[in-house]
Parts: sequence; structure tokens; C-alpha cells
Amino acid sequence: MHIDTLKSVALDALEELKARDIAQLDVTGLTDVADIMLIASGTSTRHVAALAQNVVEKAKTAGLSPRGVEGGDNADWVLVDLSDVIVHIMLPEARALYDLERLWADLPSDTGLRELSPRDEPARMS
Repeated sequence: MHIDTLKSVALDALEELKARDIAQLDVTGLTDVADIMLIASGTSTRHVAALAQNVVEKAKTAGLSPRGVEGGDNADWVLVDLSDVIVHIMLPEARALYDLERLWADLPSDTGLRELSPRDEPARMS
């Protein structure tokens, strides 16, 4: 599946259930694991689980089987591995603690971390 389509499926699934503060990071050249990382916040562990489940369901509907899901129903952080796109869904407290956006920005690289352009990135939800 084309990475833009995959990213769009994941973003639509997050937005459908009102994920908050969705961020997109282009990690191409920083890791071989994925090209895009999506980071979103949920309002409760139940909301985090529902967001992750919706991402999985929408991916399957689009013909993709996620490689894996880490975390669970009572988790404050769930990761959905869609191959070239990794989706992190976290409670705001966990997101602040782990600060993935800064972590990836601090990695040394010739290419550097690139946040996607405003055209590629949806408005961050509050």
C-alpha cells in the first residue's frame, strides 16, 4: 500500500474518534523501522484503546493487516505498527513523559527530523 494512503487511513481513523493533538513526524533516514510516525493523544485509557482499535479496523478494511499492536485496554500508550507508518496513541501524561517528538528531533542525522509540511499535516486537534 502506498505510504500516503496508509497515512491517510490512520489519520482518518484517529480523527473519526476525536484523537487530540495529532502530530506527524517524517523519520525517513532516521530509522529503518518506518517512514512516518503519527502521535496522538486520547482522553482516557478507554479512549486510547478505542482509537487504536479503530486504526486497526480501518487498516484491515483497506486491505492491510497491521504487523502488531502493543499495549492494551488499560494502557496509557498503545502502538499500532502499520509497517511504514507507526501510530503512537497516548494519554497526555505519558506523551509528556516520553516526549517522542523531542526524542526524534534530538537524534543526530544528516537528514534531520522533518515535520511534515502544513499541506501534508492536518490541523492539530485541541
